[in-house]
Amino acid sequence: MEVQGQWAEVFEGSDRQEDSGGESELLGSSTITLAPLVVNTPPPPVRRSQPLVIRRSRMNSVELSSVPSIPNPFPELCSPSQSPVLIGSLSPPRSDTHVRSRLIKVFGEDSHSRSLWVIPRATARDVCHLLVQTAHCSDQENWALIELHSALGLERVLEDHEVVVEVQAAWPSVSDTKLLFRKNYAKYEFFRTPVLFFPKHMISDSADVTKGMTSAELIQNLLQSGTCPEIQGFLHVREPSRKAWKKVYFFLRRSGLYCSTKGSSKEPRHLQYVADLEDLNVYSITNSRKLYGAPVDFTFCVKPSKDRIRAQDLKLLCAENEQTRTCWTSAFRLFKYGRQLHCNYQLSQSAPRLQEVVSQRCESEASLVAMDFSGKAGGRVIQNAWEAQSAEREEGQAWRRREALRCSLPNLNPGSQPSSIHRTQLWFHGGVSRKQAQRLIEEQGLVDGMFLIRESQQHAQCFVLSLCYKLKTKHYLVIPCEEGGRKYYTMDDGLTLFIDLLQLVEFHQINRGILPVCLKHPCVCVAL
Repeated sequence: MEVQGQWAEVFEGSDRQEDSGGESELLGSSTITLAPLVVNTPPPPVRRSQPLVIRRSRMNSVELSSVPSIPNPFPELCSPSQSPVLIGSLSPPRSDTHVRSRLIKVFGEDSHSRSLWVIPRATARDVCHLLVQTAHCSDQENWALIELHSALGLERVLEDHEVVVEVQAAWPSVSDTKLLFRKNYAKYEFFRTPVLFFPKHMISDSADVTKGMTSAELIQNLLQSGTCPEIQGFLHVREPSRKAWKKVYFFLRRSGLYCSTKGSSKEPRHLQYVADLEDLNVYSITNSRKLYGAPVDFTFCVKPSKDRIRAQDLKLLCAENEQTRTCWTSAFRLFKYGRQLHCNYQLSQSAPRLQEVVSQRCESEASLVAMDFSGKAGGRVIQNAWEAQSAEREEGQAWRRREALRCSLPNLNPGSQPSSIHRTQLWFHGGVSRKQAQRLIEEQGLVDGMFLIRESQQHAQCFVLSLCYKLKTKHYLVIPCEEGGRKYYTMDDGLTLFIDLLQLVEFHQINRGILPVCLKHPCVCVAL
């Protein structure tokens, strides 16, 4: 717009000639010409704080490099160019201050949804942090966005650095695809326990290039460098345009996915190129027997990431067990994202934690030792295994006597039910079935120590503790019993008694008891 006054600034192209009687100053590729104007009316007053908008030329614009820079008043808040900032920790700078926000809808596990306004470059990590705050979640760890295709039975966990708007752009315009917000404890579990996720028999012989190095050391070194060992093994593959499944030997390498046309031969003339890892997404499939006629339930598929999801474009693969499927899907992620995945893991570790006390309880059992404080000289470490087990049994019995004494008030109503405080806990899932409990644990990640408690469908007034251990779900019956006029719960035929299920859970968070591992991660469902 033009500014009234004795002088006016007019931006002109550098190819125009300088007006006569005016003064010219070259700025970048544009010329600022100062020319006198004849004005009959007095100019209106202009406040000093009023911004003046100057239109740029259509052909040429003022280069930013020629404009003097404004010093940063807070240099300590900005990361220097050589600082070790993890990849994906910061969003790219926005070139325009007026960025149009996008509206996304995220569903919870109770089928309720929440709509959010996000910037176009918002990552899955950003959306999860926003949902944690708006849903008032008790902790900020291990949350994930799930891309769910209900009709096809496909789902996958979005990586923390993935841009949510770009993921939605590849969805069909009319479909039941949606984003799901839920816990996922196994997203980076292979960095913590790599041997469990990459069994020795699935590692290719060509991957062991370092002599004298064990399989566990090889996997650990590769994961820290942002890569993965070559994976090999038999998989059931669904033949194109047919419902039959065929058993084929596959190889997964950095260069792509290959299959052998002659048994398990690795010779180049017998290897057939299947897919490139750079343009693939890996999905796990639920209810694969019913939808695709898979031989077993441990099915996954690969699909080009930029193409619309159609059933005919899916490359369906089926493993023999859950450990084999987890190994293949984890290797796909590592080969595709590499160092970026390890940076995401480091960022998740450095995130603020709200439950330090709970995390200290869930320390690895290797850091806990048996101690004897009965002597006058102080505590001593019990090194004898038999003595340690005896001390554990004695401590359990002493704990039971102390709790019984603390809760020794008699029941006024002999027919009253035990405490129902467990109904307010996040790990209690009511009357879900055994199959539903296994599905909930599988969806939130098969990691050791994940658990939930549900009502037994076969035994009245009993409960079941469902616990994950070594990628499998085990179920333990919790039965009520009566002693001294009071009702208790027990899992070991009355050897250890608990006044309610909350006490049972708190005890097994620090003591294994009859369980193979301590209770660590509750299986929770949060309503949005």
